[in-house]
Amino acid sequence: MNTADSPAVPAPSGRQFRISSGEHRATVTEVGAMVREYTVAGRDVFVPFAEDEAAPVFNAAVLAPWPNRLRDGAYTVDGVQHQVAVSEPDRGTALHGLVCWYRWTPVEVADDAVTLELALPAQKGWPFQLVLRTRYAVSDAGLEVVVSARNVGAGTAPYGVGFHPWLSTGGAALDECTVSLDATTHVTVDDRLLPTGTEAVAGPYDLRTTRSLAGLDLDDAWTGATRDDAGLSWARLGRPDGTTAAIWMDGSMDCWQVCSADHITGYERFGLAAEPMSCVADAFNTGDRLVRLAPGDEHVVRWGATLL
Repeated sequence: MNTADSPAVPAPSGRQFRISSGEHRATVTEVGAMVREYTVAGRDVFVPFAEDEAAPVFNAAVLAPWPNRLRDGAYTVDGVQHQVAVSEPDRGTALHGLVCWYRWTPVEVADDAVTLELALPAQKGWPFQLVLRTRYAVSDAGLEVVVSARNVGAGTAPYGVGFHPWLSTGGAALDECTVSLDATTHVTVDDRLLPTGTEAVAGPYDLRTTRSLAGLDLDDAWTGATRDDAGLSWARLGRPDGTTAAIWMDGSMDCWQVCSADHITGYERFGLAAEPMSCVADAFNTGDRLVRLAPGDEHVVRWGATLL
């Protein structure tokens, strides 16, 4: 083998697509179509990760064809049971779908926007074929994300989508920050973090008004999204420097997951995940908010982020 002619080893995160507009800058990765970094006037909105590492905690990843957890990695469609790999063995679940670790193909690249596409192939436990497109754009209003999924195969595919941005504390301790969330219903879970029901928000799960994150341990989902006059539902992380890192979703999604990372070894309380989702955990089995994509059908969602 002539090593002199061998291609360079690619970065674990793949090619980098840098977009900017005014003070807003983002870097999107080929692997997973993740947002590796997003800043406003040089200040982190998302917790970044290095180009030469695989995203350590699903940083700003697209979570499809299911977000969050799938019980035992098993589900049934049209009377046929399917089994995908259990990727979270301590809880016996399949975590965050299939598309995170594929290399996506750029189809449109501009100074302020990039669109990447993934043809998700049929595979063991997933006998469906989807084409996903993710468009990231920055403007003075912030970062906007639009994701579409189209069923290009045979059979009706179960589908859900979510996203995993970690809001940055701006260098402060998480206990020095505040949180608010536009949602009225808390999802109860078992010891595997799989849903058991819902309840009206109360106590530590009522985040409708801004409250301190000091001592608040969260890895929870909410439904019942409330919206502002523009139809947007917001999650906000207030920082001691007076800025607020914020995520919004429009009416295409109505579920949130918020995680303070208390139980992620090596990343304890390093930021706050604020995850817009079309459904909560285990939707393939519960059917709650599950999208069923017939051949030719397309599903589109929209969310974004900014620094307030």
